[in-house]
Amino acid sequence: MRKRSPRGSGELLADEILQAATDLLIERGGHAAVSIRAVADAVGVTPPSIYLHFTDKEELLDAVCARFFEQFDAVMMAASEGVDAVVDPGLAQGMAYVRLASDNPVILRAAVARSSTTPTQTDEVLMASAFRHFADTVVEAMDTGVLPRGDVVAMVLKLWSVAHGIADLMTAKPGLPWGDDLSLAEDVLTAALRGFVKESVKSEPEQRVVR
Repeated sequence: MRKRSPRGSGELLADEILQAATDLLIERGGHAAVSIRAVADAVGVTPPSIYLHFTDKEELLDAVCARFFEQFDAVMMAASEGVDAVVDPGLAQGMAYVRLASDNPVILRAAVARSSTTPTQTDEVLMASAFRHFADTVVEAMDTGVLPRGDVVAMVLKLWSVAHGIADLMTAKPGLPWGDDLSLAEDVLTAALRGFVKESVKSEPEQRVVR
């Protein structure tokens, strides 16, 4: 067991706890196999030391997922940086989400598998990162007439559902012939975006030629 930490080292211990929980989550393949005692043993403290920072296992895992998506915020911004076309940022951001899931399937699954009637820390981080970037892209596309004007949140949920759906299926069923690259996922996202663009064209009133 580790020695008593010096005063002011609480944040450092919290980081160690989060990292240990993250490692165990990935190593054991899911949140059900992670326990407070296992995390405490990995850090070298007693279980009560964990409870000084997190009220229970659910709050700890929520913090793990939230920290993960905080790091994803920079990835989303970089994905669409320098992309000029209006629709392309949506594709770039969607593909960034797919890559995130492909590289970190256990954490992503843990983030969406735990339901709650009230917003979690993970939900708040997602709303401030991935959701916000998708929303900015949708607003720009609506302003330029590429997408039909309407409910921004609804359109974001459509885009997010497509990205998450293909990502979740690819990580849940890795034995299927997805290919070595992510071209199939890109094809799916591209088809979805083209479908939304076509909806925009159909929604525009026909221009009648006055003779």
